[in-house]
Amino acid sequence: MYRDLPKIGLLGGGQLGRMLLQAGVDLDFQISCLDPDSEAPCHRLAYEFKQGSFQDFDTVYQFGQFYDLISIEIEHVNIDALEKLEAEGKQVFPQPHLLRMIQDKRTQKQFFQQYGFPTADFRLIESREEIKEHIDFLPAYQKLGKGGYDGKGVQLIAHEGQISDGFDAPGLLEKAVEFEKELAVIVARNIHGEVKAFPTVEMVFHPVQNLVEFLISPAAISEDVEKQAVDIATRLIQEMKMVGLLAVEMFLTKDGQVLINEVAPRPHNSGHQTIRANMTSQYEQHLRAIAGLPLGDTSTSVFAGMLNLLGEPGHTGKVKYEGLSEALAIPGVFPFLYGKKITKPFRKMGHVSIIAESREAVEEKANQVKNIIRVIS
Repeated sequence: MYRDLPKIGLLGGGQLGRMLLQAGVDLDFQISCLDPDSEAPCHRLAYEFKQGSFQDFDTVYQFGQFYDLISIEIEHVNIDALEKLEAEGKQVFPQPHLLRMIQDKRTQKQFFQQYGFPTADFRLIESREEIKEHIDFLPAYQKLGKGGYDGKGVQLIAHEGQISDGFDAPGLLEKAVEFEKELAVIVARNIHGEVKAFPTVEMVFHPVQNLVEFLISPAAISEDVEKQAVDIATRLIQEMKMVGLLAVEMFLTKDGQVLINEVAPRPHNSGHQTIRANMTSQYEQHLRAIAGLPLGDTSTSVFAGMLNLLGEPGHTGKVKYEGLSEALAIPGVFPFLYGKKITKPFRKMGHVSIIAESREAVEEKANQVKNIIRVIS
């Protein structure tokens, strides 16, 4: 049977992959996944599921042989294997050289600086000891160059007395910025150069775990700030010539400047609500972009919010969702569970999207849901 759509091999089988698979069903995409966890969220939904490390050269290279197009749902993958597949004529989106640059927060920041994108001042460091050479730069956030995700690999070094708690690995110090809001724009570019951005969202981070706890869309910002944020994200993906979906996290400073914090070359936590709130979800948009299809309409006519469902502190074991039925009875509340069998403290187990006719109504429902659903063992 002739198929217009490519067979896709996806590196990663987590919750982002699970939602990509769900988005691909309507257009009959055949998406297969590679993940080290035999019980990963994608394992029952993928066209084919292969267990193996997406960081191992041979495993990734051999996996890629079976598909027309290789993509990712996590950027910490073996780039050497993807570059070899690309050199042999496979389509790999996002492109491997861009993944290599984004994998290391140091080269990310240098890219922003080189091409004139606004970002907080930073200093590159090789070790914990080297922080002592930059006492005048504190307070600053120390970020590991490689391997950080979901708030891991980031910590505040406010003064000299905290240097001993720093990471002893290559990374950077990023000047602590006094910001009014944390924002994100998700933008897509397809193989034909078409670009579309989603409306800016506003993020609230967990005070301890440094991952997104709640977001609201559209952000409560001026038209000028909205234009700044969308223009930055659009120019960035165009400068990179990236094919796929790019999530651009930003700071809105007290004086109205928009600064890039960091980027992710894939569907992102800050776009979960698009499944219910936007004409096209971020997941469908990613598939459209990498497959060379026209990009979808990103507009929204409702206010939306998203709450992460995190494992409760003190609970490790087989997961139970307390209060799910009660939450489902609230109009405009849509839980998404990731199929993870074991919960741990602060582990992402699902999220709840919320839609309503006003920002106030979204916030009211979000507060209700916060007090209703608990992820326990």
